[in-house]
Amino acid sequence: MARITAGVASSHVPLLGVAHDLGKDRDDYFGPIFAGYDWTREWEKAEKPDVVVLVYNDHASAFDMKIIPTFAIGCGERYAPADEGWGPRKVPDVHGHPDLAWHIAQSLILDEFDMTIINEMDVDHGLTVPLSMMFGHVPEWPCKVIPLAVNVVTYPPPSGNRCWALGEAIARAVASFPEELNVQVWGTGGMSHQLQGPRAGLINREWDNNFLDGLVGASEHLRHVPHIEYLRETGSEGIEMVMWLIMRGALGKRTAMLHRHYHVPCSNTAIGHLVLRPDNGEGLDMTGSGAAPLAAE
Repeated sequence: MARITAGVASSHVPLLGVAHDLGKDRDDYFGPIFAGYDWTREWEKAEKPDVVVLVYNDHASAFDMKIIPTFAIGCGERYAPADEGWGPRKVPDVHGHPDLAWHIAQSLILDEFDMTIINEMDVDHGLTVPLSMMFGHVPEWPCKVIPLAVNVVTYPPPSGNRCWALGEAIARAVASFPEELNVQVWGTGGMSHQLQGPRAGLINREWDNNFLDGLVGASEHLRHVPHIEYLRETGSEGIEMVMWLIMRGALGKRTAMLHRHYHVPCSNTAIGHLVLRPDNGEGLDMTGSGAAPLAAE
């Protein structure tokens, strides 16, 4: 059967896509940011995931104020990079896995999650930047991708508890899929940042790192953090971090950390990145990967 073997969390700052596409990823400014993903790129080559369930938020590319789904799952064959105002990124199209996606959609809906099913859409930097950060310059993405879009743009976004529970339901869905697949779940967005108003440029290093700490081990306290705390401590766009909780919920009761990276600044935000394994308490299987040193700046 299909198995969720790892979880990856990462910021999806659009400027990282620009730096990557223009070959600036090793200059003085961007070099320390991209260096924190070098370990993950090598690890992904060894892991060879078949499918990534990629949790992200759309930035008015596929959805606008006409329709605002709380949770939307892509069940299509192929997704092109969106034109976000300066032309589509010159990165490969994203290939879906319709069989697994439809299975997950059916399982989630019967598990009482009211999913919106999307068969055609373009995908913006929220989805393509994490792919570039993990895989670099490639002619084709090395795995299939199931997009899972979350509304964290317009109030009300889903609660952290609901996101965590959705991750648990995704794990049940994947475990019931009969084909043998290596599946990863990625949570993207964040970390602390605000793009407008008197607090524009807000970065809260302490809160960000406490959040990273809370994703490792057996604690579930992050699922109960209220929206107002995200707003107060991490800015109006920091709410994107609830999407990381979908990834965390999908990994089970306990996780072990393989890699961690935190860097300030990137544009007007902080960069956060984690690689986690499910940990059943019987010892973590590190075969073929190896633990990474912590990278925090």
